[in-house]
Amino acid sequence: MRHQSTVVPIRVLVSDDSRVHTELLADALKRDGCLQVTTSSSGSEGLIGRANLHDIDVFLLSSNLDEQPGRGFEVLRTLYAAKNDLRAVMLLDSSKRETVLEAFRSGAQGVFSRTESMDTLSKCVRRVHEGQIWANSQQMAILAQAVASSHNLRAVDSQGMDLLSKREMEVVRCVAQGLTNREIADRLHLSQHTIKNCLFRVFDKLGVSSRVELLFMTLSQDNRAQSTFQQFLQEHDDNKFRDEATLAACKKAAEQGVLIAQLALAQFYSRQKSNPPEQLHAYTWYQIASEQIARACKEASKGLSIDQLLQAEQLATSWLNKRAKVASIGARKSGSRPVENGNGDLGKASGE
Repeated sequence: MRHQSTVVPIRVLVSDDSRVHTELLADALKRDGCLQVTTSSSGSEGLIGRANLHDIDVFLLSSNLDEQPGRGFEVLRTLYAAKNDLRAVMLLDSSKRETVLEAFRSGAQGVFSRTESMDTLSKCVRRVHEGQIWANSQQMAILAQAVASSHNLRAVDSQGMDLLSKREMEVVRCVAQGLTNREIADRLHLSQHTIKNCLFRVFDKLGVSSRVELLFMTLSQDNRAQSTFQQFLQEHDDNKFRDEATLAACKKAAEQGVLIAQLALAQFYSRQKSNPPEQLHAYTWYQIASEQIARACKEASKGLSIDQLLQAEQLATSWLNKRAKVASIGARKSGSRPVENGNGDLGKASGE
């Protein structure tokens, strides 16, 4: 007897920029036996008017619908507001910065260029269905640059009080890991209805409208939340990137001068202690990053008076001394003691 596959097909809804293109794209995707493909026959208005989207796993739509440029962004934002665990891939005619960022702001978990192959598109749909974020190297570099230049989120009000409760921060952490409402509910032992209401409150407090926008805003929020950039650049195992494509994207961003990507590469290579060539790469990227930091410091100093420069130096020294003191206390508690080497730097000696 022929073996029958028990793999559950991924239900994909396709909506391209015209009816003809929608049918052609759907027919091409149907060649992948793991995808169960359907189309919408009534254009963008029909998509918005759907009773629900619970009968699909991945929504594949064009940024242009009904031959209207940008209509896909509007449709996705509307659908995402009604079903914020919707997993969507946006087809893009170009990878211009504004287009890529608008797709993610609208709620897409993946963006796909029409110049790429159908085999790659099938893989994209699968990865998004698994909860990953999909973008090619060029698009990832755009995202890395956007995150690196974005403002930091401080989830506090004007009096410094936390805007998010402990429970809301737990939900934000789960969202940052790519979990659906159902998966978050299972992890936190709550109902999906509770999670959905909690996310609405978080969106309202922080002034965001989608999960991806929320992830962008959590950049540099202390260790309680994982940033979008971290989601791209690291697995739970800090010694490896998620995949070769992500490593390549980080390298490209680093080469384009994105400081956070340069530091990420330096940290990645520095952890490969058993491989001397990797340590060379680590030192190289730390040097490149330090040069950029030095130039930035010099530029920032131009608008400061001598008194302000002295104040900044004192603040930095105070902070470094405090960190050294904390490290010293931690070292003593762990059974080792800090020592001072010939250069006046703190080292570490065994407690034996």
